[in-house]
Parts: sequence; C-alpha cells; structure tokens
Amino acid sequence: MSYLINNKEMARQNGIVQPLLTDLYQITMAYAYWKSGKVADTAVFDLFFRANPFQGEFTIFAGLEECLKFLENFHYSDSDIEYLVQTLPADIEPEFFEYLKDLTCKDIKLSAIEEGSVVFPRVPLLRVEGPLIITQLLETTLLTLVNFASLMATNAARYRMVAGKNVSLLEFGLRRAQGPDGGLSASKYSYIGGFDGTSNVLAGKMFHIPVKGTHAHSFVTSFSTLDDLHTVILRHAETQKQCNLLELAVDWRRQLSAVIDVSPEEASDGELAALISYAQAFPSGFLALVDTYDVKRSGLLNFCAVALALNDCGYKAVGIRIDSGDLAYLSVLARDTFHQVAEKFQLPWFTNLTIVASNDINEETILSLHEQGHAIDCFGIGTHLVTCQRQPALGCVYKLVEINGQPRIKLSQDVGKVTIPGHKEAYRLFGADGHALIDLLQRSTEPAPEVGQKVLCRHPFQESKRAYVIPSKVEHLYKVYWTEGRICIYPKPLVEVRERVQSSLRTLRQDIKRNLNPTPYKVAVSDNLYTFIHELWLQNAPIGELS
Repeated sequence: MSYLINNKEMARQNGIVQPLLTDLYQITMAYAYWKSGKVADTAVFDLFFRANPFQGEFTIFAGLEECLKFLENFHYSDSDIEYLVQTLPADIEPEFFEYLKDLTCKDIKLSAIEEGSVVFPRVPLLRVEGPLIITQLLETTLLTLVNFASLMATNAARYRMVAGKNVSLLEFGLRRAQGPDGGLSASKYSYIGGFDGTSNVLAGKMFHIPVKGTHAHSFVTSFSTLDDLHTVILRHAETQKQCNLLELAVDWRRQLSAVIDVSPEEASDGELAALISYAQAFPSGFLALVDTYDVKRSGLLNFCAVALALNDCGYKAVGIRIDSGDLAYLSVLARDTFHQVAEKFQLPWFTNLTIVASNDINEETILSLHEQGHAIDCFGIGTHLVTCQRQPALGCVYKLVEINGQPRIKLSQDVGKVTIPGHKEAYRLFGADGHALIDLLQRSTEPAPEVGQKVLCRHPFQESKRAYVIPSKVEHLYKVYWTEGRICIYPKPLVEVRERVQSSLRTLRQDIKRNLNPTPYKVAVSDNLYTFIHELWLQNAPIGELS
C-alpha cells in the first residue's frame, strides 16, 4: 500500500483512493452523459444517510479530510485511461477518453458540515455542485470515504460515553480488521471518536496517534524456568549501581506470599522469568500481562515481586493487563492486592497501578462491568470496535437533487426513501437550555432563521407533525471547503477533530445519547420547503387509472 505526501497542511493521502476506486456504472453513465451532449449540464448532489447506526439517535460525521484530498488529487493517469480503453466496450468513441484524461475537480464546489460534528438522518453531510459528469463520477469514492469513517467514529464515541471520561480506551483491533486499509481507517476514526491510543504502529506514524501496547501470552510461555534468563542485571535508575533483578524478585516473591496468601511454589517460574526479562527491557514502562496461567495464584504474585524489585532499582512499574476470565472480579482482586502491598511496604504509589482489561469487550460488557463494580483503568478493545459488529454499514447515499437549476426528487413507495429536492441549507436551532433542539432544512433562497424569531418546523412527510421553535442560538451547518480547484478551508488536525466530537456531543440532551431507548432527535423542514416537496411530488407522481 503506497501513501503520498499531499501537502504540509494535511495528513498522507491513501494511494488507493483514486478515480478508478469507483463502480463501473459511474464511468458508463459518464459516457452516456457525454454522448448525449450533457457535458455543460450542472448538477447538485446531496450525500446523506437515512437512519442512525447501532440503534442510537446520533451519528458522528467523519471522512471529510479524505474527501478533500481525493478532490485535490483527482486525475485519470495514462495507465487508468489505457485500462479503461481495454475494459469498456470497443465502440466507445476515443474522444471520450481524451475528455476523461483532462478531467479535474476545478469546477466542483463542495460544502460540508464540520468534521467531528454530531449529525442526523436526512441532513446532507456533503453538498456537491458542479458539472454533471464529474459530480456523478465522484459518487462511489465519496461514499466509501464517508460511510465507514462516520460509522467508526460513531462506534468509538459510543464506547467513550459508556466507559466514562475517567477510563482510558485503547484500540487493539488491527489483527481483526477488514484488511490493512480497514485497520488503518479504524485506528484513525476510533481516535477521532474518543479513544486515547492505538496498538497500530503505522497509524501512529501516519496520523500522530499515541501508540500503546504490552506483550502477548507467547512472550510469557517462551520462558519455562528461571534458568532461561541470560542476564539478570539492571542498573539503578539514579546511582547506576548494578542490581540483580532475579535475586530481588525471588526475595520479594517470598515476602509477598505471606501478605497475599499465595505460596511461591504455586506461581510459575517461567512467568516470573518472562516478567523479569520484560522489566529489564522496559524498566520505566513495565506493564505486564498476568493471566497466562492463573491471575490469582501466579500472575499477581509474580508481577508484584518484579514491580517491587524494580522499585529497589529506582523504577516504578506501570501496571497489569488482564486478557481473560471474570474481569470484574479479577480487577477488584488486583486492586485489593495492590492496596495490601502498598500498605504493608509503605509504597502509596502501588495502590494506583494501572489495570488494563481486554478480551472481546463490547458496549454491553462495559455496562455490565459498571453494574458489577470493577477496578479497571483502561479497556483495550478490538474486534467489536473495528468491525462495527453491531452494524457493519452506515448506509450513506448520494442523490441528485438539482439539474441545471431545476429541482429533482426521487419517489418511492417507501416514504423513507423519498429525497428532499433542491439546493438546501441546514441550520441547528438551540433551545433556551442551550441544548440543540432541532435541525432545520430549508431552501437556499429562504432567509436564515434568526435568534428570538418564531420558526415553523415541519416533518417533511407527515402533515400533522409541526411545531413552532424560538431559537436561542442558530448554527449554520455548512461551510464551503472546496471551490475553484482548491481547498479553501483546510481540515483541522485529528486532535482538534477529536475535541470537536466531544464538544458537539455535549450540545445534545442526555436522553438522546443514552444507550437504551434513546429519544429521537428531530429533523424538520421549513414551511416553504415542505410545500415545495409536496408540489414537486404531485408533479412527478404518475396518476393511476382504475377500470
């Protein structure tokens, strides 16, 4: 997988995101448009989704930065054209390929909601304006860049809310992700959604995400006895005096056995050897896996012995990771053990050693652990996070809403699939308590809602659902990010997008964000747009005949 440096303002461009990363029918439609003389036609497309994921009532918008990089780099290479000539039907006119070869996004205008914002169904995330052919050719790639990014960021944000602000979250999912690109995207967008770090080293390098990790069970099982240690000397952190870490650890294990009521004979010498070896390698970052054999009878005793030996050498251990078993019980057991050791040996810092838990954790697991009571400081989450197991796709769509200044509507027997036509603006109206109250779509020709002025908000398809709103604050949701062939608002660094997610979520009432039976957030249209939709619907709906 190749990555190209785009410019100093933006992160690296994924080399596989290019014009041919699309569905064939986009190119065949482009040829049909071209052949029918629609080169000069202009269009407006909306990219939006119809339902929030994970049985929730909010979504986090992500992927805008990658969309802008795609627009900036959009160009059919000579090899692309050669491939298309070979692949498309032989009777396609050669001039079409010359047209494609010169095609760029210089005439495209992209308006979008700020990345990291909380968003809702039917409100367009992107509005793409420009020549019909190029706007059509962008569809599939923009969808693939926004769909998974927004789904992933939303999933991560939900984990953050469930875990609470005082617990760290680490993404450990690369090995379970849908391929390398899925793994990189998952690392990036889980960080945006509120995770604190990743185990994915390449993601750390590319996106400046903190990288975290411990060691695997294989490291522990690679040691059988204490004789497997080839070196046992560690220099003191301050005096540089040589310390025999093995002798210190064995002595501490003997003393600890009476404190925590576990015999040294029960503990694994191979595990002790492994932890000593790891402590020698990382004396200032000693965080050890303790469930390879038995947390209670071996892991905790061996860890505490090595941690106290490190203390004698001027270092403080970081903590432990538990990867199996009853996480609530074992974490509490570990914390109690740390309390006992701290009290017995007058080492207050020992009480606050970090306890990391992993092992196929999902939202329900964290909620259950909270109910049971646990002492976990950090969750390492992989499979359920990066694969979005509860819902594998967001379902964004890209629909034509205007052609040559004329509105277009897609009708369906399923009202949920009827599009909202025309060039629109979106506003977020806030209530007197400061929380977001409703998102309002209206025609771009209408004046913007004003603070303190009564606004009639209507359900787009149910006539009786309507309400007046007097907003205490009005937020215009769209900004122009790309126009005249260049980026006019550069994306913010990931850390700022990450902060945007949390600040945006704080604008929602708690009942909208709750895990079980959340209250739906309202999306409405103006009275003018409501009338416009239904007039256009009647104009386009066929009239049946009874006989």
